[in-house]
Amino acid sequence: MPEYRAHFDFLIRFANGGDLAGTGFRLDLPSHEADETTVGRLLVQHLGLALVDDVELRGLRVVEEPHRGSRGVETAQRADAAAEASVVDLSHPIRAGLVTYPGLPAPVITPHLTREDSRARYAPGTEFAMDVITMIGNTGTYLDSPFHRYGDGVDLAGLDLASLVDLRTEVFHLEDAWTPERRGIRAETLVDRDVRGAAVLLHTGWDRWFGQPEYAHGAPFLTGEGAQWLIDAGAALVGIDSLNIDDTESGGERPAHTLLLAAGVHVVEHLTNLGALAPSGARFTAAPPAVEGFGTFPVRAFARLPETVAP
Repeated sequence: MPEYRAHFDFLIRFANGGDLAGTGFRLDLPSHEADETTVGRLLVQHLGLALVDDVELRGLRVVEEPHRGSRGVETAQRADAAAEASVVDLSHPIRAGLVTYPGLPAPVITPHLTREDSRARYAPGTEFAMDVITMIGNTGTYLDSPFHRYGDGVDLAGLDLASLVDLRTEVFHLEDAWTPERRGIRAETLVDRDVRGAAVLLHTGWDRWFGQPEYAHGAPFLTGEGAQWLIDAGAALVGIDSLNIDDTESGGERPAHTLLLAAGVHVVEHLTNLGALAPSGARFTAAPPAVEGFGTFPVRAFARLPETVAP
């Protein structure tokens, strides 16, 4: 189903004095038939404004374009996902030879016991397969614990499950909020939500290159100031569908990892399918195995969608 957005400039006047202007604004629409009055009301709702006296739109254009998460407008793709399934898988499958992060070893999967060999060990008609996987913890979609960055930090076995399971989710759809020249996601982009106790998921769209050479260069990331704002705002976990939560082309600096993990905020990297989630309402889970003395391990990350009530 096609989705539509409005492009326009605006001037908002307030009943108690003052005004607010904007240029080049974009807003999700419920349909291509939305008129100027509807767009104006959606704008006020999206911005969360009070005591508005008048909304003047200039250069209004309605274009077919994927939704980005404006308040009050459900994305058709996400509504369809909610109707089809109550759980959305946010993880990349792991397979032998998978390159997650260029330069790190790919997983190797070998049989320990084949089905054919097992037949001699068990009763007739009974067979099993046992396999060995050799891989670095930074494989597929994985979670970083504080031990990943700090020698005295909590390892995977020490993580509190309550901080990994069924977290309130705030998804920031940022596909058009960064450019190749300005790849960093800044605090200003995140301040319009209450993220206390939430899993903050950054949807950049970079996962479309996962497993391909393009994935390794030019990826969006979270700035240090963005990470600090999320810490101060009380986020419990931060995830991203990109190569790294930090800028890997910065010469070795890792401010997001450094700040978040020092504050006990979990990091999940290489997520996927975040476009299937609404900005708010889902519940996020990403729990690794309890491995002692280990800082990073793959997770089966997923989001449980809110139940829909039939009209």
